[in-house]
Amino acid sequence: MTCDDTPNDEQHGELRDGCPALEIDLDAIAANWRLLREKHARKHCAAVIKADGYGLGAARIAPVLQDAGCREFFVAHAEEGAALRPVLGDGARIFILNGFNVAARDIYAESSLIPVLNTIAEIADFIACGGRDCIVHFDTGMTRLGLDPAQTDALLARKDWLGRLNILYWMSHLACADTPDHPLNAKQLGTFRALLARLPEAPATLANSSGIFLGPDYHFDLLRPGYALYGGNPVPGQDNPMRRVVDLQARVLQIHDIDTAKTVGYGATRGVSGGQRIATAAIGYADGYMRSLSNAGYGYFKGNILPVTGRISMDLTTFDVTDLPEGAIVPGDRIELIGAHVSVDQVAAAAGTIGYEILTRLGKRCHRIYRQG
Repeated sequence: MTCDDTPNDEQHGELRDGCPALEIDLDAIAANWRLLREKHARKHCAAVIKADGYGLGAARIAPVLQDAGCREFFVAHAEEGAALRPVLGDGARIFILNGFNVAARDIYAESSLIPVLNTIAEIADFIACGGRDCIVHFDTGMTRLGLDPAQTDALLARKDWLGRLNILYWMSHLACADTPDHPLNAKQLGTFRALLARLPEAPATLANSSGIFLGPDYHFDLLRPGYALYGGNPVPGQDNPMRRVVDLQARVLQIHDIDTAKTVGYGATRGVSGGQRIATAAIGYADGYMRSLSNAGYGYFKGNILPVTGRISMDLTTFDVTDLPEGAIVPGDRIELIGAHVSVDQVAAAAGTIGYEILTRLGKRCHRIYRQG
């Protein structure tokens, strides 16, 4: 029996075979989308569900967002969009952020996918394949994807091309929206406005999750939240306005009562002494609990912070449970790794990364439990 089809214990909501339990609150995702939509003057808000809904399951999340009123969805690749089309039906627009690939033109046609065109070459290929509906993306300071100034001039010179395209949105993307006072935000906004003044009239979209909180000047005609939908904090350094979505728990397998000085884990990177107690839990980097959390991360159990002690291995992580009363934690108990007391952003800070990576790394061995209603 695999983790995906392991039944839950009806009384305790625990997994019988010890896999990490990843609970995903679908109602919270819908509530987060509604909160963000309300920030837009005309209530136009899309949802970014690339990377399998930031690792949480796009096929389960997309219909919930659709039921909440979302009609426009962004993914990275055509294959992601094709997988979502039967889930969403014909009433949703599905945009492909990574552009148009001629080799995938049949996928675009069969699944009614709409590309975000990032280069002059993509625009030419799209027109040659008979495409019409699209988004055109401009680089205003990210230096990643999008038409640069020379390519923008080339596009404006091709009035025949512009006449053959149905531009659903002009688009750009903010590089530093999670740092509100960064000067690049205002610079990108000014650059984008100057571009729009030169372009044929069409709706525009700029704001990602953090960009929404920069204010109405950044909102234009469509908001494009991603991370905030899944409970990540779009305003670092301030209280998180989003509802928590994810709870990750790992089952304790063994308790070690330390009687003499010794070391814990691979590489003997952490020493322990007599009187300490170590709990071994069934989660490791193969489950997405990052190795960089070794001797840096922490869990939570019954009012106590439990430091990760020693290196995280492929399947196991060890925690210092010395501060708990003897017998307070036993094999079969679960340690909270993400949840009400340990946010995904706190885990990311301990790992030296961002919450986006924490979510998208959560592995398939984590048994996903969807909560709704």
